[in-house]
Amino acid sequence: MRRWIFVLFTVCMGLCLAGSAIAADRDAIQGHVDAIVQDINHGKDAGAVNPNDYSPYVFIMEQDGNLVVHPELAGKNLKELAEPVYNALIKSTEKGTWVDYVWKEQQKHSYVRTTDGGLIVGSGYTE
Repeated sequence: MRRWIFVLFTVCMGLCLAGSAIAADRDAIQGHVDAIVQDINHGKDAGAVNPNDYSPYVFIMEQDGNLVVHPELAGKNLKELAEPVYNALIKSTEKGTWVDYVWKEQQKHSYVRTTDGGLIVGSGYTE
């Protein structure tokens, strides 16, 4: 009986710690995106953003789906490649919002925020 209590306790602690890690990651993701949006709104060239300078990487998309910044898909159109993902990301607001979608058969959660010029900046994590 004590062993089951220990196992249950260990599982509960693991879930609590995982939840804390996700919350910290969400805060870091939101901080990166907010900072990039602020920089772009103050004149930084969006194309100068290196997506791999952030963990997880960031992406910048035009309203029509063209990816300006992405580690693998820059220059491609997300609306043409994966319209359901595009439809989720286009829900971006100037204040920022979290959106959920499936990418490559995995659940993703991305924080997206729209710049004053209409670019969508985002980053996220996979479950």
